[in-house]
Parts: sequence; C-alpha cells; structure tokens
Amino acid sequence: DSKEKLDKVSQTIESILEAQLVYVKPAVVKMEQGFSSTLPLANDELDIANNLNTSPLSTTFPFVSSDLSSNEGVLYGINRHNNSLILFDRFNMENANMVVFAKSGAGKSYTVKLEILRSMMLGTSVIVIDPENEYKYLCETVGGTFVPMSLNSKFHVNPFDLPKLKEDEDPEDVLRSNTASLIGLLHIMLGSVTPEEDSILDAAIRETYAVRDITAQADFNTFTATSFPTMTDLYEVLRNMEGSESLAARLEKYTEGIFSGFINHPTNVEIDNQMVVFNIRDLEEELRPVAMYITLHFIWNEMRSELKRRLVVVDEAWVMMRHEDAASFMFSIAKRCRKYYTGLTTITQDIADFMTSKYGKSIVTNSSIQLLLRQSPASIDTLVDTFYLTDQEKFLLLESNVGEGIFFAGTKHVAIKVVASYSEDQVVTSDPRQLQEIEEAKKELEEE
Repeated sequence: DSKEKLDKVSQTIESILEAQLVYVKPAVVKMEQGFSSTLPLANDELDIANNLNTSPLSTTFPFVSSDLSSNEGVLYGINRHNNSLILFDRFNMENANMVVFAKSGAGKSYTVKLEILRSMMLGTSVIVIDPENEYKYLCETVGGTFVPMSLNSKFHVNPFDLPKLKEDEDPEDVLRSNTASLIGLLHIMLGSVTPEEDSILDAAIRETYAVRDITAQADFNTFTATSFPTMTDLYEVLRNMEGSESLAARLEKYTEGIFSGFINHPTNVEIDNQMVVFNIRDLEEELRPVAMYITLHFIWNEMRSELKRRLVVVDEAWVMMRHEDAASFMFSIAKRCRKYYTGLTTITQDIADFMTSKYGKSIVTNSSIQLLLRQSPASIDTLVDTFYLTDQEKFLLLESNVGEGIFFAGTKHVAIKVVASYSEDQVVTSDPRQLQEIEEAKKELEEE
C-alpha cells in the first residue's frame, strides 16, 4: 500500500533468507522482468544463474536421498520419487534397530510382517511380542512357534531365570544385572515403591536366590529351569523380613491371588524355532506391561546365551513406554543388542506416550532405521519436532495412503510405498475381510 510498507516487507524477507545463508539481490532496473519471471509461465526473463556443486544443490530436494538401495538385503518398498527399489541389509548399518510410527490402519504391522517374511528367507531368526494377535497367521504359515500367554496358559516364563554364562562374563555381574531387572519388574507389578522398599527388595531377591544355592560362586551353566526360584519363593522371603509387610501384601495376588497362574512357574518355553511369537492379547490390561517386560527379559537372556542373526519385534511398544522401568529396560536393549547380532524393532501408534517418555527419543536416536507411515493431525507436530520434517514431508505423512510414508536409513530418507506380491499379501494381511476369505477357502479345500 506504501513504499514504507514495501521496504519493511522486503527487509523481513531478506532477513529470513539471510538467516539461512541465502543472500538476495534486488532486480534493479529489471523489476518488470523479475515480476514476469515469477509468473507460472516458465519464462526466466532475468536469466541469472549460480554455479553449485551437488552437495549444496541436494539441500533443495525435499528428501535427502533420491536413491536408497544396495546389492543385497531386504526389499522394504519402492521409492515414490523415482520408482527405484529400497533394498538393503539393516545389519550393515551402525545398528540394526528400527522404529515404526503410524496411526491405526496405516499399515505398520503389515509392513513389519512383510520385512519378517523376507528376512526369514535370508536365514534371520525372529521373535515377536504380539499384543493384538496380529502375527498368529504368519507364524503358523512359516511353521513357527506360537506362545499364547494368559492366566490359564500352559506356557510360562520365569523372571528369575539366569542366562548361560559366556567365557568372558562375570557371574557376579550377571547376578546383579538380573537382580536389577527383577527390581524393575517389581516396580511395575507393585506400583509405587519407596527407596527403603527398594533396598528391601534388593536384599530379598539376593536371599531368594541364595535359598536355592544360587550365588556368584555357583556354576550357572549347570542350572535347569526348575533350579531357579519363583515369585512364591520371593513372597515367602518377604513375609519373614522386617519392614516388608506392605511389599508382601501387594505381591500376594501374583502368588496366591487372582494372578497366581501367570508368572509363578518354572519356564517351559523353547525358542529354538526360526520364528517365535509371544501373544499377550488374552491378558488383562493390568498384566500386559508385566508380560511384555518378562518376555523381553527372557528374550534378552536368550540373546546373550546364543549369538545369531536375530530380529526382536515389540508391537504396541507404547504399553511399555508408560512405565519408566519398562522403558529404561527397552532402551538398554536397544543400546546393547548390536553386540549380540540382534536388531530391535519397536512399533507404536500412540506417539505421544512413546515420545513423552524420557527414553522415547533415546530409542529413536539409537535406531538406524525409522519408518513413518500415515499420521494423524494430533501427532504430526511431535514427529516434525523429533525428525525435523519439512512442510512437504509433514503434508506427505498426513495425506499418504496405506503403506506410504517416509523411510529413514542413517542420514538418508526417501518417500516409500510398501509393496507385496500376491502370495506375500495372503500371508501378512491384517484385513479381517481378507482373513475371513482365506479361512473360508481353507475350509473348502479341507472338505474336498
């Protein structure tokens, strides 16, 4: 409206650009040509150019890399920018960890199941913690071991189990580490615990092991599943310790009360199959974080006992992230599993619960691969702040179709579309209608 306002707006634009190290020059005596060049006519009447090498030029592209492929590995999808294959081996990265964020129905479980199926073709073993029965059909199809965990299940995992010792491991360190893990588990089971009660739990756990002649001087490799104490043994120790009345009372429901059939037995689960799925769908809501913690601890012991190429998948990881001790334990595994040739995959749809945990961002930064599929408006700003997304990338995540999003691998990221063959789709689908059709087709074949 006035020259003063025009000058002010011009200065503001120059300041914004210069803050990004972009320096501008007014089109002196060429204002008309400058205006014409901005019109959508594809005419550059100013004809001014700068020489750039590829490094600064690449920063103008909305995705850091237009190509994310190697000569070997797993096919993750198709690059939406140039239709090239996104193909590589996550075990060749700095670490093999992966996080998957997506809203419900965006295709996160489908994508992970597809990766599992393709990874198994390369000889990778897979262990899944499955809260919603998403992986049962895949597990049965590949001949895996399906472990349903519930109050009435015949399968049990004892949190007092100790791993087989390696030559370079100190028994005292292993015993202390397991004691710390048990204290973290008991924090989830018992609720709020005071520092004094923490000290009591530490002493009680050590005494519980000692009652079974399990000390730092014992040979851990001679122990069997029945050698280890159970929650009942800890309960009896607490009952006879001064000042532990409240702890014993709160633990009682897990040893003699409504939850006594859950974790109060020796371990009878074998995970020597290439795919093992721990299903916790039928557990009460209160027990789910407990079950996920115990199962992850059991898997951790197995990882340390036997070194092999392995993926560990934790679906609905936000359940654990709501509890500080569980989140801390999962973070410690994310940091250390590379040493045991293992990649941890964490999947969540509740981004707020995951990222508000003080360990949430740490797990993300300790994951060389991040996959963001379609997001809800409520969670997109959290992801923008975490992954430093541009406006174009933010819009892409809000408008993506099922199985589309942004795939990060190290310092590179591309727009991805997850694709599966017909045969793969029949195995990994989560669509209830598709699953019903498959079941009906199987029944017809059996009748014939």
